Amino acid sequence: MRQQVVLVRHGETEWTLNGRHTGRSDIPLTAHGREQAQDLVRRLQDWHFTMVMTSPLQRAVETCRLAGFSAGSRIENDLAEWDYGDYDGQTSAQIRANNPEWDLWRDGGPGGETPDQVGRRADRVIEKVLAVDGGVLLVSHGHLLRVLAARWIEDAAGEGRRLAMSPAAISILGYEHQDRVIHLWNDTGRPEPRDS
Repeated sequence: MRQQVVLVRHGETEWTLNGRHTGRSDIPLTAHGREQAQDLVRRLQDWHFTMVMTSPLQRAVETCRLAGFSAGSRIENDLAEWDYGDYDGQTSAQIRANNPEWDLWRDGGPGGETPDQVGRRADRVIEKVLAVDGGVLLVSHGHLLRVLAARWIEDAAGEGRRLAMSPAAISILGYEHQDRVIHLWNDTGRPEPRDS
């Protein structure tokens, strides 16, 4: 079986409920977010990972722990969410009230990161993943994982805009022949390991 990379977005937080950009603010999971994370135990029970990496932010670390993968996991700073700078904690509507032309995927956040900077972090994670012989689990955040998937298929970081991702969703990256592909995206059910 060729290497598979399983991406897990953290469970629900108060800010995911109200659409606030949650970058480097360290927001905890809601009670429902903890339930979503605990349900990952069932959803990922057939999987075995050689390496598990998680964002350093508590919502991802807690999701990883509640999913049963904290033993042997390692913190990877490059998996932290997009730094939205001055826009952290604001909704898109609030931002556009002051800056109607703003587009995260083109502009990033003032005082934060550009799409290309996030893309370079995703590329460093991908380099680490490719050095592993076996399956990898990455527990992180919606925008960062969307950029990582775009970079996995060798697209521009900004193309992550086309990959919506729900809280506690599972996505699978892998191969078709020699090409890196997305096998599954934004699954909220129970994905099965597959031969590539």
